[in-house]
Amino acid sequence: MTQVLAGLSLMLEDDFLQATLPLFENGEVEALEWSFDIGWSRPAMPEWADALLNEYSEMGKLVGHGVTFSPLSGAWTARSQAWLDHLRDELQLRRYLHISEHFGFMSAGDFHQGAPLPVPLTEKTLQLGQDRMRALAEVADCPVGLENLALALSMRDVADQGVFLRDLLQPVQGFLVLDLHNVYCQMKNFGCSTEQILSTYPLERVREMHVSGGSWMEAVTARGTPIRRDTHDDAVPEEVFEMLANALPRCPQTRIVVLERLGNTLTDERAAEDHRRDFRTMKSILSHHA
Repeated sequence: MTQVLAGLSLMLEDDFLQATLPLFENGEVEALEWSFDIGWSRPAMPEWADALLNEYSEMGKLVGHGVTFSPLSGAWTARSQAWLDHLRDELQLRRYLHISEHFGFMSAGDFHQGAPLPVPLTEKTLQLGQDRMRALAEVADCPVGLENLALALSMRDVADQGVFLRDLLQPVQGFLVLDLHNVYCQMKNFGCSTEQILSTYPLERVREMHVSGGSWMEAVTARGTPIRRDTHDDAVPEEVFEMLANALPRCPQTRIVVLERLGNTLTDERAAEDHRRDFRTMKSILSHHA
């Protein structure tokens, strides 16, 4: 059985470095995920982050996770082409095991800034998304994939996303990044079970999984319960770890599981300890799976 690597999502803030330094110093972090397009907007990378990226690239344990390509946006713009051009340059600097992006769209001018939004699950959207994934695969020259979306506007969005992702990934033999906290958000917001959601997904395409925490809004759903958001700013819920243990045997192609938490959310020692504990809990689950 192929070893499933325990990874961290790299953040550039000092609090991330201070919280995770013991994990890196002890050799506990087996892989690194890097949202390279976040780095493109910075005038310079911190030296310590650049060194980490180069080290994991040389080991063949660096994965790329784009944020701003917006592969389901309707118009192909100069911004879209510039993103691919930057990716070509990035791939001259470092070697990536695989590259993924987010399902949904997040390119709508000033109308939308933040997490990806759901898209109409229509034949035209499918064709557009397949074309964008072909363009991504051509530049990447390595396996490419998409992450499932946390936000859903209706139960139909929840029920249909997995099938749509399967069809979207098929032409490039793409992989699925199964974000378990995103599934958790849909469970809590629509009152459905893990099995109801995962049974609709192409689990044989899962190559990477994500675990993270989030937050609750004061606003409530139609069911009168608080809305769960995928904000990556708190500890991982126990239910998400249970989902990980149950999902791993059903996803035999999984290569890496990544713990995600934003920088600037680890500013006190308790939060830093929570993050280290979450990583070690995740790694313990992976070791039992092996």
